[in-house]
Amino acid sequence: MVFSSLEFIFRFFPAFLVLYYLTPSTYRNYVLLIGSLCFYAIGDFKYLPLILLSVGINYIVVCQIMRHQKNSRFWFSASLIYNLGSLFFFKYIDFFIENINALSGAVGMGVHIPAMNMELPLGISFYTFQIISCVADVYRGAIGGQLTFLNFAAYVTMFPKLLSGPITPFEEIGKELVKRKYNVFKLEIGLRYFIMGLAMKVLVADRLGILWHDVQVIGFESISTPLAWFGAFGYSIQLYLDFQGYSLMAVGIGRMLGFYLPQNFDHPYISKSVTEFYRRWHRTLGMWFRTYVYIPMGGNRKGKGRLAINLFSVWLLTGLWHGASWNFILWGFSLFLLIYIEKLCLKPLLDRSVILSRVYMALIIPVTWMIFAISRLKDLGVYLGRMSGIYSGVNVNPEDFLKYFSQYGVLFLIGAFLCFPLGKRIFQKFQNHLVCTLFLLVLFWLSIYQIANGANNPFLYFKF
Repeated sequence: MVFSSLEFIFRFFPAFLVLYYLTPSTYRNYVLLIGSLCFYAIGDFKYLPLILLSVGINYIVVCQIMRHQKNSRFWFSASLIYNLGSLFFFKYIDFFIENINALSGAVGMGVHIPAMNMELPLGISFYTFQIISCVADVYRGAIGGQLTFLNFAAYVTMFPKLLSGPITPFEEIGKELVKRKYNVFKLEIGLRYFIMGLAMKVLVADRLGILWHDVQVIGFESISTPLAWFGAFGYSIQLYLDFQGYSLMAVGIGRMLGFYLPQNFDHPYISKSVTEFYRRWHRTLGMWFRTYVYIPMGGNRKGKGRLAINLFSVWLLTGLWHGASWNFILWGFSLFLLIYIEKLCLKPLLDRSVILSRVYMALIIPVTWMIFAISRLKDLGVYLGRMSGIYSGVNVNPEDFLKYFSQYGVLFLIGAFLCFPLGKRIFQKFQNHLVCTLFLLVLFWLSIYQIANGANNPFLYFKF
């Protein structure tokens, strides 16, 4: 069950919200926990025991850490082994087996290990990282007595952020788990966030996704260079609006429940460098890696050589976190190279020159998203060759580009507009006006119409 489904919008969430508000505030965390487990069970019942096991084991660990400081390192290490081991087993075991088989075949050993064909449990990448952050914060003494079993379980399973984040440290919402305020204003603001996110996802991102689908159906060998770039820009906008749409819906639901979940995006496409882009893109994941990997490894405080090692480690892990495929590793490596070069010499120049930075980002970001999107390295090489003209030269075929621009040009321009801050400023200025309320109502029912017609796809980040 996804936020942009009729089942969630008209059945689960209204029923949950009524029960939640009718329950005395002392017991609302019980409703939140039970409702979140029901939400997860509807989407992936067979892996419900796994998330319950993770909650139970890790709560035992945090209790042991708080009670027995001398053995805290042992318990923290045990938690890391369990959490990362579970994530590796379900997400990476087949990728590992596949590469072991390929390596053994290359050296003539003839070893063949059958694939386990493990289905990825919903949200495991997100809730595992949230659990690790909580255990790590307990280990370093940043979390105190508000970490009861009920609060911990509600924090891990909280359905607004369970499947695709935002990845929220416990200390950011710990006080709200103990006591939070409710009023009609929060409910209204939450609804506005939810509708804006729903419209971004259903009315723009999903329909732009058809462009990327069409490009794939044509075949990368058959598209022109302009259409290759148009497809790359379209995918870049689709990915942003899809994930930003989900994040706004999650923040809106959280606000209606009395929680202030963090904003996951800060208009990344206005960035002047790749370094700045990934401070604005998926901010909660970036902050997780910064807090729990980059800074503990020494950050940028130990010279250029150590900086390279630290950045490489972070971006290799970031690529692997997104998926068990070589294109994600290549994506992470390419971002490491770009950010390291920027830190060594390029970023000051980009910060000073508006034109150079805009051209640089307009060329770089779509290329990196193609590495992210195309899993087969052979197909990726063909597509990048089409974009650059290396594959059979620059192919300018006005017919295919004009055909698809005529079909998706208006959506593309609307999506591009939503990537920049002007739309948000207009919304904030007029959000309390009747016209804005009516506009949101129109967006909501247009979105429902699209969903009812079957024009709705799962959120892209669900597969990570």
